[in-house]
Amino acid sequence: MIGRATGTSLSRSQKVAWLRLIRTDNVGPVTFRQLLNRTGSADAAIAELPRLAKRLGLGARVPSVAAAEDEIAALDKLGGRLIASSEDAYPPLLHHISGAPPIISVIGGDNLDLARTVAIVGARNASSAGQRMTSVLAADLGAGGYTIVSGLARGIDAAAHKASLMTGTVAVLAGGMDHVYPEENIPLARSIVDNGGMLLTEMPIGWEPRARDFPRRNRLVSGLSLGVVVVEAAKRSGSLITARLALEQNRDVFAVPGSPLDPRAEGGNHLIQQGARLVTSADDIIDTLRVADPARNMLLEPDWEPEPSALIADVEPTTGDRARLIEALSHTPMQVDALIGTTGLSVTVVQTLLLELDLGGRIEWSSGQLVALRP
Repeated sequence: MIGRATGTSLSRSQKVAWLRLIRTDNVGPVTFRQLLNRTGSADAAIAELPRLAKRLGLGARVPSVAAAEDEIAALDKLGGRLIASSEDAYPPLLHHISGAPPIISVIGGDNLDLARTVAIVGARNASSAGQRMTSVLAADLGAGGYTIVSGLARGIDAAAHKASLMTGTVAVLAGGMDHVYPEENIPLARSIVDNGGMLLTEMPIGWEPRARDFPRRNRLVSGLSLGVVVVEAAKRSGSLITARLALEQNRDVFAVPGSPLDPRAEGGNHLIQQGARLVTSADDIIDTLRVADPARNMLLEPDWEPEPSALIADVEPTTGDRARLIEALSHTPMQVDALIGTTGLSVTVVQTLLLELDLGGRIEWSSGQLVALRP
């Protein structure tokens, strides 16, 4: 399938084309894969976009070659590089998440083991005890050969990164590589790279993180990891979003218990009540992951993929086809196979219509390759 690691590197021109396509308005990871499978290459997909956009009454706003080259040059100036999902350097566990980014920006981390990874997340306003527990867990997991993943936030995230500087850590950013957030952690980001760790983001250079970008980042934090450990989290917090995403991605979820009197322990305690593994030491995590580590990939279900381009005719769905599919869709996410069965339309027609609706901004994809109408 297009997008899986093939053992080859993209040429400079291919990488420019991939970057232009994923930076195009309304082209997310799922649409990107659909276009590549439909046309065979990013260049061919870019060439087809105006025709698809015209059919939808949209403008085809594809970044120029110069804009893509500028982004690559700016990343290179920061000491970074682009990695495509078809290249072996792409983090292996990311292949198995819903909406895996086709291309990521990274700085550092050339020698990290990204197949043996554990995410540690938690409260920004963490207690001293929570940060101390985090440091112990991260250090012991690092000594056990695990790379620590987190989101470079204040509190628990920062403690996890600091404790694993010498053994390997990955910081996932919500913004562009030139917009590390929060600014107070810029020195920590530099230390991560200086000590062989990695900064990673799917966002373009110049992108300032917004509130909605953090859940998007969190899916990468969990997706990069075999398991997610929650240390101090309120009942409604980004850390619990990360835990939910981890479950959807078939990762293990762990939680450190805390006092019922501390609101920061409410989320972790709730996770334990719901079946998360209780953690008192790194051994609790290592013992659980040892069963599947590092060959976790066998347990992970691949995303729904469009049919290969060789099987796709140049289909022109009818007005009736569109109406039937839209009627079958709802604001409740549903499987693509269920749509095909409900509508009686062919796989090719459904694929083409979903591509059109996605480009038009009318549908959204969620974990498990579920599709729904946008609110």
